[in-house]
Amino acid sequence: MLRPAPACTLALTVLAAACGPVPVEQAEANCLQRAELARRPQGTLGFGIGSGGARFAGVGIDISSDYLMGRDPAQVYAACVQAQSGQPPRVPLYDRPDWKG
Repeated sequence: MLRPAPACTLALTVLAAACGPVPVEQAEANCLQRAELARRPQGTLGFGIGSGGARFAGVGIDISSDYLMGRDPAQVYAACVQAQSGQPPRVPLYDRPDWKG
């Protein structure tokens, strides 16, 4: 009879745990950013001067498909939390004190 090596057993256990639901508190934190991107695109702008006078600039923008489809951020948030934790959010998005909508 073949028995898996202890290292293989540990690796399989870790992988299986990674696929399971996360605590609802963690899911809420994870999904807040997704809800913010559903509300509006977000961007960054950076510039600097390096040694020798070298200059650089950068621009970045994040646009989610939820925003493009016109989805309600509260529904995006609730669906995301449900998918990650298997539970509904403890507090609706628009009632969260850290929501900037």
